[in-house]
Amino acid sequence: MCIRDSSQGCMNNLTFGNDHVSYYETIAGGGGAGPYWHGQSAIQCHMTNTRITDPEILERRYPVLLKEFGIRKGTGGQGAFRGGDGVTREIEFLEEMKVSILTERRVFAPRGIKGGENGQRGLNLWRQHKGPFVNLGAKNYLIMKKYDSIIINSPGGGGYGNVNEAGKIQERSENKKTESYFHGAAHKYTICLLYTSPEP
Repeated sequence: MCIRDSSQGCMNNLTFGNDHVSYYETIAGGGGAGPYWHGQSAIQCHMTNTRITDPEILERRYPVLLKEFGIRKGTGGQGAFRGGDGVTREIEFLEEMKVSILTERRVFAPRGIKGGENGQRGLNLWRQHKGPFVNLGAKNYLIMKKYDSIIINSPGGGGYGNVNEAGKIQERSENKKTESYFHGAAHKYTICLLYTSPEP
């Protein structure tokens, strides 16, 4: 059985709206590493069948500016196999908006296992147009003024295995992975023959 480390641990739910518009999205983060693989960066681990809105469509249909959307380099946990990195997403509002944020892993970090390090925790910030940054915590609701921004820093994934033993663990994992691959391929091929070979 393959056990993977903790991925970002949430969906990073963001909603905003006013009397004219409403919007909801989930935001990607870091995937957990495992015994055969590095974690993927900027991936939606805990919500499927969703795709984030393209920047051009978002800005055309809503009174917002997407100020930043990119990978938070180095936020995945170190290890023989590294956890994936989270993302940073900043949205500036061009009208007053009611904003709600619902997230996890802002207090407890995504865990690494087998000696791998934890991924970095997430962080939600309110950038006031005329005022200081405010830490919103994991869950919050507020009214943002025109030109205020919300910044979502999603968590990284946990690392797998001790980074000082990376070569040894990766070699052992690659051998095991190859064995599993050939066993699985042979099993699948046998099933394929049983179901696709017509009777004479």
